[in-house]
Amino acid sequence: MFESYDPRQGKRLQIMDETGNINVSIKDVPLMSDSEILIAYQFILKARVADEWSVSLNRQGRLPTYPPGKGQEANSVGSLMAMHKEDWFVPAFRELGGMLYRGIPLSKVYQIWLGNERGSHFEIEKYHTFPISVPIASQCLHAVGAAYANQYLKNNRITICFVGDGGTSEGDFLEALNFAGAWNVPVIFYIQNNQWAISVPRKIQTRSTTLAEKAFAFGFSGIQVDGNDVLSVFAATKMAHEKAQNNQGPTLIEGYTYRLGAHTTADDPTIYRKQEEVDQWINKDPLLRLEKYLQKKNLIDGLAINRLKDEYKKEIMQEFEIAEQTPPHTVEEIFAWQFKQLPEDLKEQMSNLNIRLKGSVG
Repeated sequence: MFESYDPRQGKRLQIMDETGNINVSIKDVPLMSDSEILIAYQFILKARVADEWSVSLNRQGRLPTYPPGKGQEANSVGSLMAMHKEDWFVPAFRELGGMLYRGIPLSKVYQIWLGNERGSHFEIEKYHTFPISVPIASQCLHAVGAAYANQYLKNNRITICFVGDGGTSEGDFLEALNFAGAWNVPVIFYIQNNQWAISVPRKIQTRSTTLAEKAFAFGFSGIQVDGNDVLSVFAATKMAHEKAQNNQGPTLIEGYTYRLGAHTTADDPTIYRKQEEVDQWINKDPLLRLEKYLQKKNLIDGLAINRLKDEYKKEIMQEFEIAEQTPPHTVEEIFAWQFKQLPEDLKEQMSNLNIRLKGSVG
């Protein structure tokens, strides 16, 4: 499949278009069943409802800075559906849909954005998910390390790592691709190209025509897909997964998508982009095209959609309340996870901090 969709030849994989129609002429890719499409829709919808409520919570002063993923949900949901449960998932910070599909409680995600690192403590053998990575592209090197370990252990596990288009300009990203290619490790790099690195447009970040073609410089395959088409995302990831399991090395997937909302709730995108551009992408919304498809197939209707929204909203509000009621860290927890046995100098620092805090309270 990768040879048929070479990004250097201007090719981009799209299976379902904006109207919800499937290109039946595409035969050489794994397709989702209607039941899988419905599941994808449900997780994308849940992530969308959670996103909208999170922005509302921020405006209420109950949630600090939050990074909305509106318009990009198909990328993480579609790719995680193509992976195996025991595979490693290495997120950046805009993969809420994929995290929900993995079964990670939304309360854990909310804990992270509330500044409570308990949210990053995912049960390893239950979720096989790395903590959210805020330092841009640093997670790419972590993913290669995990993939190298999988290769060494011969456990047939594949690692998928997410990064934004802005992250491809970071040295960590390029170093990760170089190591991945040199070691031929079983890793999939997934770029969510949402066209904007905060306020920097994709077109001035690189002279490369696509981001996917960067893979070829490091000796492995790259493909660009319509990131708002969950079927294309699923197909490309599934093929990359099979390729890695057959010891054929890494793959770079570029999901061509768009960030409909702000970079974070601290950002005002109206300063640097025009509404006309946003309006064009609203018509390509992954949620809307799935609704069109499912309604044509009589698999869902307006009443069912509203019921799901109400159900998700209730669950999401409960999850936030769980996170909001989580007690703050103790001083001991700040030091607890660095060393198996705490060195004397850190014991002294911990003691001094406790004394200072007690003094400020008194």
